[in-house]
Amino acid sequence: MSTIAASARIHPMAIVEDGAVIGENVVVGPFSHVGPRVVLKDNVELVSHAIVTGKTEIGKGCRIFPMAVIGGVSQSLHEAGEESSLTVGDNCTMREGVTMNTGTVGGGGTTVVGSDCLFLANSHVAHDCQLGSGIIMSNNVMLAGHVHVGDRAILGGGCAVHQFTHIGRQAFIGGLSAVNYDVIPYGMLNGNPGLLGGLNIVGMTRAGMDKKTLHRVRRAFKDIFEGEGNVRANAAAIRDDYTDCKEAMEIIDFITVDNDRAISSPFRRKG
Repeated sequence: MSTIAASARIHPMAIVEDGAVIGENVVVGPFSHVGPRVVLKDNVELVSHAIVTGKTEIGKGCRIFPMAVIGGVSQSLHEAGEESSLTVGDNCTMREGVTMNTGTVGGGGTTVVGSDCLFLANSHVAHDCQLGSGIIMSNNVMLAGHVHVGDRAILGGGCAVHQFTHIGRQAFIGGLSAVNYDVIPYGMLNGNPGLLGGLNIVGMTRAGMDKKTLHRVRRAFKDIFEGEGNVRANAAAIRDDYTDCKEAMEIIDFITVDNDRAISSPFRRKG
């Protein structure tokens, strides 16, 4: 049996299936469809023609626009109808045609999206992705399965991210880029194949990073990517030099973590 708050407004031409949980001041617009295992928290709005299905929880204040399908089963070839879920944080916006899939058993069973994210038209979040908060995905961005994206990363229109790739906090991915390898925090990547063009200085400045810290992070970047050794060896070698700079250490830790995937660099075939 559904639990529907008295203040919710459900259009007579919408469908809310038995079992759904609808919070205070939720708006379900015409021709929208809410599945039986869906939770819509307070102040969520489904504008119209939106589908929320699967075992899906949508956080407070989210807006879902027409033709979005949120909580659909994964597109994995191994999908066999096992229990899986999608959780979306508060105050996210999913524009027209956005798709988000639930997880798979092999990938942990859940897809997670943080709060305050913006997903522009036709962007896609695949099964088992783990997204932080404050992320912007522009039109037609495609995340394959098992991708991790850090807080406040920005992904430009039409970029494609390979499965199992990690994109660090506050990275910037240029439009139409192919992201084949991990992208460091604060990194700026462009092209196909994607090459690391430097640091997201504009984003770092807007986030309040002072000039002294900026210079330290830029020096660490140069030490890592222009040193004589490979990227991971260079990062490990300079660790003791940057223990007083948490932003530089964030990059060093990201690179030196035990991960089989290569790191995007300014050079082809260097990782």
